[in-house]
Amino acid sequence: MTERSAGLPSQKQVIELLGGEFARAGYEIEDVAIDTAARPPHITVVADGDTPLDLDSIAALSRSASDALDRIDTPPYVLEVTSPGVDRPLTTEKHYRRARGRKVELTLSDGSQLRGRLGEISGGTVRLVVREGARANFSVRELPVDGITKAVVQVEFSPPNQRELELAGQSGKEASA
Repeated sequence: MTERSAGLPSQKQVIELLGGEFARAGYEIEDVAIDTAARPPHITVVADGDTPLDLDSIAALSRSASDALDRIDTPPYVLEVTSPGVDRPLTTEKHYRRARGRKVELTLSDGSQLRGRLGEISGGTVRLVVREGARANFSVRELPVDGITKAVVQVEFSPPNQRELELAGQSGKEASA
């Protein structure tokens, strides 16, 4: 909901109120949802940054957001600060940059699908490390971002192959964060 209701700030007001504080912490607000039908109303702030949101960051952002909202005499509410989650499609170059080193599933404009590990992105082109054959042979494909119709990060339960990480431009520490 984007309109001011029941004394709560609007989506735009929440972004204006909290945006600077989140930016100083290294995060940007991607979305704000205000559910006035819930009792008490819920304000959900979705934030993302170049470093993953961990529990300590979420706690600090929640405290500063709550303090800022309380200063504008907001009626009782439940506040949730969260990350976009792994199921959020990658739609902008910054999403691809932030997912570097992660496994992704891509759907290309011709309908074909690829799975691989994201490498660097520059000039509208993303590098994707793909497995060739059953053995751990990898190659790097360069794909134009505008030729990708859908990109979703895949959840991994086992450690990635070190060679695959190297080809993606990661040492291994960045991708596990």
